[in-house]
Amino acid sequence: MVELQYPVLIEPLTPEDGGGFLASVPDLPGCMSDGGTPEAALRNVQDAIVEWIEEARAMGRAIPRPSRRAA
Repeated sequence: MVELQYPVLIEPLTPEDGGGFLASVPDLPGCMSDGGTPEAALRNVQDAIVEWIEEARAMGRAIPRPSRRAA
């Protein structure tokens, strides 16, 4: 379970890219996932965040703190 809350950017994908939505985590470079709906993309990116953090730890890399963004 991820205790830290990272901001997630959700954007629609073009039909050429398969449609649906892309969820990316700007604080974690390369951390992203997709889904057929914005909600699915958000659920899927939670797994990507966990995997990103686990891999960073395994490689001995620092894990960025979540940035603070205005609501």
